[in-house]
Amino acid sequence: MTSLELSKEDNLKGEEECTNDGTVDFYGMPANRANTGKWLAAIMLLLNQGLATLAFFGVGVNLVLFLTRVLHQNNAEAANNVSIWTGTVYIFSLFGAFLSDSYWGRFKSCAIFQVIYVTGLVLLSLATQLYLLKPKGCGDRTTLCGERSNMEISLFYISVYMIALGYGGYQPNIATFGADQFNERDPREKPSKAAFFSYFYLSLNLGSLFSNTVLDYFEDDGMWALGFWASAASAFAGLVLFLGGSAKYRHFRCSGNPITRFSQVIVAASKRWRMKPSEKEDVFYEGNDESSKTAGRKMLHTDGFKFLDRAALITSKELDNEKQSNRNPWRLCPISQVEEVKCILRLLPIWLCTILYSVVFTQMASIFVEQGDAMKTTIGNFRIPPASMSAFDILSVASLVFLYRRVIDPLVKKFKMIKGEAQGITQLQRMGIGLVIAVMAMLSAAIVECYRLKYAKEDCPHCEGSSSLSIFWQVPQYSLIGASEVFMYVGQLEFFNEQAPDGLKSFGSALCMTSISLGNYVSSLIVSVVMKISTTDNMSGWIPGNLNKGHLDRFYFLLAGLTILDLVAYIACAKWYKGIKHGEMIQEIKEDKCEV
Repeated sequence: MTSLELSKEDNLKGEEECTNDGTVDFYGMPANRANTGKWLAAIMLLLNQGLATLAFFGVGVNLVLFLTRVLHQNNAEAANNVSIWTGTVYIFSLFGAFLSDSYWGRFKSCAIFQVIYVTGLVLLSLATQLYLLKPKGCGDRTTLCGERSNMEISLFYISVYMIALGYGGYQPNIATFGADQFNERDPREKPSKAAFFSYFYLSLNLGSLFSNTVLDYFEDDGMWALGFWASAASAFAGLVLFLGGSAKYRHFRCSGNPITRFSQVIVAASKRWRMKPSEKEDVFYEGNDESSKTAGRKMLHTDGFKFLDRAALITSKELDNEKQSNRNPWRLCPISQVEEVKCILRLLPIWLCTILYSVVFTQMASIFVEQGDAMKTTIGNFRIPPASMSAFDILSVASLVFLYRRVIDPLVKKFKMIKGEAQGITQLQRMGIGLVIAVMAMLSAAIVECYRLKYAKEDCPHCEGSSSLSIFWQVPQYSLIGASEVFMYVGQLEFFNEQAPDGLKSFGSALCMTSISLGNYVSSLIVSVVMKISTTDNMSGWIPGNLNKGHLDRFYFLLAGLTILDLVAYIACAKWYKGIKHGEMIQEIKEDKCEV
């Protein structure tokens, strides 16, 4: 065999050893298929996610009770503050995704935000133990804490919003970073990438199971400092595990500031508003490997948003400038860059329709807990913490993830194959099913509340026996919420990760988190409006401090009605949506051999 043939064989072997999808290893070399990524790296990230989530819910699941018992807030005020805090967590996800996609990359972003997260948890634990739980033993069901100074309250809010920043910035990046460990262009790894999102959401829920049972029990009994220190220890263990797997991860390089790319398309299209877009794709500027800065695969031209096509229309003058490497990016953009903007614009209506679902979802952390606290929570001498009922949501998620992947999806695929269709339930269909189940959950909660009021005592808002209806009547509403999550949130994670441009994958995951954020803000707004309207003429309102004098059932019926309207809008948007079209991989001028 000649030296030329040996060289070609070595190059071919090197290509086979590389992932060839643009990923690099910890040292910046093209990632080796055998030694990086896949399930070994993914499992480490799933464990990291589980530990981080355990810590987050160790704080969040009982925060509404902490605010009422320790900081003396009423039910409506505490529910609103929890909604705003949770919403802020997911608003920060956009900030984390921006830094990740633009400058830091997903690994560095995850590491930095986890450090902020752990710091916030330690600060909260110290503030609670040293300042907030006074007199000693306060904060349980019977002993209220004393008045706190402005400095002590400020320290509490600084720590919880550091937790919001750390967890929010980390969350969208860890989801996308885990998906990066599988090459979707490799038929052997592509099915694993689809499965990862289901297991990611499962790990998120299993991580919160310990918080919603053991930690919840201790915190409900007034041992808040112990619960917060356990959360800090869990987050720290997750950070150590994450850093320990550094050598095994696959990394995508960040692609620069997307705001600049988006602005260039808008400005270029606006400057050429008189130009008439052509139906022929060959008149669009394709760009070269260096100018196509959307990263990853090029994107093909699609119909719709024709005004933006003007940004890629190429004239003879601009063709000469391109040959002289004198292109003005604010007057002419590659069609891939234009399609990147189109892609995000198409995702926005689908994203907007998921916000109201998050309004339903967020009731578990606030109104559901308050409802459970006004029910019979004892079995003998043992008291069930109201927030621990979310364990039924987690068990529902865990069981349905496996049921969906092993039974439901294969059956649907077989049925559709008979009709000549190649795939099972699409991601858009899954999200629609999630909305339907969410309506059922709200109807279930409303019916339970009707019966709770039937067996309630109006003059006994917080004492044992406020209502003789058992808290276990809440199991159906929690279970239905869990079932809806598997269809809505897992489908949403897959959908936005798949449909987002390659240079904006973290942003795609952040859209999922931001819908939860805005859902919390919308929930807070709805509660405020409902209370303002329902408390006229000296009425107690739908959600008063004493729920036995209110009409929480009407609030649930209202959410069910709004979700039905949202479902109608979602169906219209889903029918209108057109998927992303990819072309060939944009080649990067880097080393073309793996480091073996």
